[in-house]
Order: sequence, then C-alpha cells, then structure tokens
Amino acid sequence: MKHHLHQRFLKAREDFPAIMASQSVYLDSAATSHKPSAVIKAMSDFYETGYATVNRAVYRKALLATDLYNNAREKIARFINASSPSEVIFTKGTTDSINIFADSFSRSFLKPSSRILVSEMEHHSNLIPWQIAAASSGAHLERIPITPEGALSLDALRELLSLGNVTVVAVTHCSNALGTINPISIIAAMAHEYGAYLLVDGAQAAPHIPLDMQALGCDAYAFSAHKMCGPTGIGVLWARESLLDSLPPTRGGGDMIDTVTFSSSTWAELPLKFEPGTPPIAEAIGLGAAVDYLNALSIPAIHEYETELSFYLTSRLLSIPSLQLVGTALPRGPLQSFHIKGAHPLDIATLLDLEGIAVRSGHLCCQPLLARLSLTALTRASLAFYNTFDDIDRCVEALEKVVKKLLYIQIR
Repeated sequence: MKHHLHQRFLKAREDFPAIMASQSVYLDSAATSHKPSAVIKAMSDFYETGYATVNRAVYRKALLATDLYNNAREKIARFINASSPSEVIFTKGTTDSINIFADSFSRSFLKPSSRILVSEMEHHSNLIPWQIAAASSGAHLERIPITPEGALSLDALRELLSLGNVTVVAVTHCSNALGTINPISIIAAMAHEYGAYLLVDGAQAAPHIPLDMQALGCDAYAFSAHKMCGPTGIGVLWARESLLDSLPPTRGGGDMIDTVTFSSSTWAELPLKFEPGTPPIAEAIGLGAAVDYLNALSIPAIHEYETELSFYLTSRLLSIPSLQLVGTALPRGPLQSFHIKGAHPLDIATLLDLEGIAVRSGHLCCQPLLARLSLTALTRASLAFYNTFDDIDRCVEALEKVVKKLLYIQIR
C-alpha cells in the first residue's frame, strides 16, 4: 500500500532539476543528495547580486553578506536545537569536523593511559582521526563490537567502560553501511556515567531524522551539508559551548584571533576561534536554504515516509533468491546493503547502471566492518524523500535481470 505522504513527496521531486532531467533511478543519497532549486537559487543569487566578504569589512554589501552568513548559522542552531549559534562551527564536512575535534580533543584530554572506544560499524571518517589521535597521544584505541544483526552491543560497551580510563567514545548515529540507528541518548548517558565524552558522526542522520542536541545528550556532533540537500564543501561541528571553550584551535589564520604579536596570539570568541580564513560564504547560505527547505517539508514527515520506503525496499529485495541482507537491526535509516553469492558488487552496480539504476558498491569506507563480516564489498541502495515506490520496483526488477545474467555467466 502506498504511504499517505506519497503524493506530497512525489510533488517535491519537481523541486529537483537533476532528478526531473534524468530518466534513471538515483539510489545513492547516502553518498550525496540532490539539490533543490531553492538551494541552487540562493547560492546563485548571492554570487550574482550580493557577493562580498564577511566579518571584516564595513561597506554595505559586506554587511548584508555577513547578515546572510550569520543567519545561516542561526538556522542550523535551531535545526539541531543547539543552546547557542556559537556552538555551531562551520567546517568542510563531517570528515573535517571529526578531524578537527579529534585533533583538538587529543591535545587537551588524551594521554598514554587514555582509552578511546570506537564502534565496529564506523565509517573511516570516524575511525582514522582517532587512530591519528591515539598515535600522537599514546592513547589506546579499542573497538565496540556489534551484534550479528548489526546493532551496537550496549552490554559490551558498558563492560568496556567499566574497565576505566575511557576518555572518549565515538559512534555513528546511523551507519552508512548497515543502516542501524544507534540509541545516542542511552550511549551518552553510559559514557557520562563513566566520565567519558561522546562524539557522534551524524552524516547519515541529519537528512532523515529530527535532531535535538539537548535530548541526545552527546558532547559533539558532526554532519555534512551535501547529504541533506545542501552544497558540497561545508559541514558542521557542534559541541557544547563549555567543551569548545576548553579546546584549543588546531588551525590558525585570519578571523580566528583576538590579538596577534610576532611571538604569540590570543583567540577570538566562539565560533570564530575554530574558523580561520575566508569562510565558505555561499555554501553556508546554501546550507541555510537547505535547512529552510527541509523544515518546510517537515523532518518528522520525511522520516515517516522514508521509513515506509525503506521497509518496502527491504521486502522487495528479499524476493531475490540468494540475496543476503547486510544489516537488519531496528530502528534503521533509509538504506539497505546486500550481498549476492556468486555476484560481485562491482559487477552488480555496473550492470544496474546500464539499466538506469544508480547504486553504490565497494567497501563503503567501512573496511574494518566488512572484515568483521567476512566480506570485501557490498552493494548499497539508499533512499531519500524524493524517491518513490516505483523507483524501488524498477531497481528490484533490474536487479533480478542482472543477477540472472551474472549467475548464467558464472555457470557457463
């Protein structure tokens, strides 16, 4: 049965010129989302009629540009229910956000006796920065195991925390490979009970579920604009103001200083302390427009519709013989990875592309996770609200043809 929100989001497809101009089915929104006309127009208008630098100049256009830039930060603060816009740090994206936080955090808090806990399901972006932090500080990096269904083992997490000296826990809000949505508020409470901080990779959550930093209880949260209908090249690092105040900047330059002498400097107030150089002005405006667009559609409505799409995708995939779902834990985000015995994911994705279906294949930037699952690659179909039930039907019909072709070739 078609979901009652289907017509609303079918209409929303018309807001996406790249989708309307293509006959193919796009099922790779977990990698990057398409952009609505409102975002494209906001950035284009700024470049065409309002472009100027921000923060440093006093001429009229610069003041107007600064207002637009600051307004974008305020929109994001409201979107995630931050305590203050000062807690919203603009970065290049989720990867940059986590690197900045891990680097700064390690300088202030990590020592050789420290333990860092990272889950087995993490994207490389929430693992490698902690590997670097551990190497530079002498801290110990340890894994939080997952269950066979792909859920984070909370019992194992508590046991690891109980051993002591855990300084920071790093987990994803929603796994980009398994689709698992982790119970962040529970994990935060556990981490804090044992005196640890919690950093959350929110790249796959921000476009799909309502975010409330006060309710989640984590200490830092990272996400990207380009996965939530915004432009590439900009993301957000949110952290509690008290924590940000205690952390040193890891990059220096213009606009992040208070005073500079040849031998030393003092830092500007938040958020500028962590934003050296000319910022991504047009990109911030585009992100602000994306937030406006998502709010107009309603994130709760998006989540409800995408959940229905996701269940439909899973049920349809299960009709294909020899297909194994990878990641079945609930709740889950709007994506499904799978493995088909005898068919390589690269071949599947290549042949699906010839049928007009765009999916992702490979290790999905989760090599340790795939090693844990005794796999080397996966195929992933990921959804957004601009997808339809018909998109899923077309994907599964094409996949059935592809599998028959690949298995026939293998038999011969």
